[in-house]
This record gives sequence, structure tokens and C-alpha cells, in this order.
Amino acid sequence: MLNMARENSGVSISEVSKDLNIKEEILENIEAGRLGAFKDIFELKNYLIEYAKYLGLDTQKLVDEFNEYMFEYTSKIPIKEIEKTIELQLKEESKNESVASPYTAKSHKFNKKVYIILYIVAFILMVLVILWSVKQITINNRETNVISYKE
Repeated sequence: MLNMARENSGVSISEVSKDLNIKEEILENIEAGRLGAFKDIFELKNYLIEYAKYLGLDTQKLVDEFNEYMFEYTSKIPIKEIEKTIELQLKEESKNESVASPYTAKSHKFNKKVYIILYIVAFILMVLVILWSVKQITINNRETNVISYKE
């Protein structure tokens, strides 16, 4: 239908490609009805709407026909095949989660016990430093008040 409308208007596929800024391959796939060439059905639908507007066709009628066709096409897919596809997608998503940028990487949470042990060790070290410094200041259990220098 789109192919005939384009030819009747006397426009080449390369002109349409330049005017709509859509690759010629995409337009050829749309005209040939190759759904397998598109990963995203919504993107295909947007291309169809743009193309239909460009050719002066009734976009609502075209969208309704597309939706009806897609419903009939997808309703013929067995449930087991859909489940298998979903499983494969989930497996791939789990693989992709292991590679992440620093902005999206999941932070590793440490166990609270590690922090408690670190605080205890730091506290003990501080007490030892304080005791050592007090021992350095006192001589024979007497506090020193004067610093003496030997000449």
C-alpha cells in the first residue's frame, strides 16, 4: 500500500529518505512488510506514521490496520515460546548487570561487625597512645614541671 502510494505520487524512495531523514533500508523494509528487520515495534509504528503523513494517507486508518495485524500476529505465538524468550531476556539482563559504570554500579555493603571491630581497635590504640604519652611526661611517679636541658 505504501509502495503504491509513493509510486503514484511520483516520489523516489531516496527522496523520501532525505525528506524524512530515515534510512532507505528502513523504508524498503516497511514497504516490503519485513517486521523481522525491526527490533522495536513502537519505532516501526512511528516510522509508519511519519511515512503515511508524508504520503498524505489516513494515518489513523493505517495505525488501526497495523495494530490489528500486530494483534493477530502476536496472538498466534505459543505461550511457551513467549516464556522462553522472557527467560532468555532475563538471563541476558543478569549478565549485563555485572558490567556497570561507576555511576550505576551497585555499592557493596559491609557487615556492621567490621565497622564495630575497627572502632574498637582505633579506641584501644588511642588509649595506648595516651598512656604512653602520660608515662613519658611522668618520671618515677612524679610529674615534671620543668624541662631541663643539658649543656
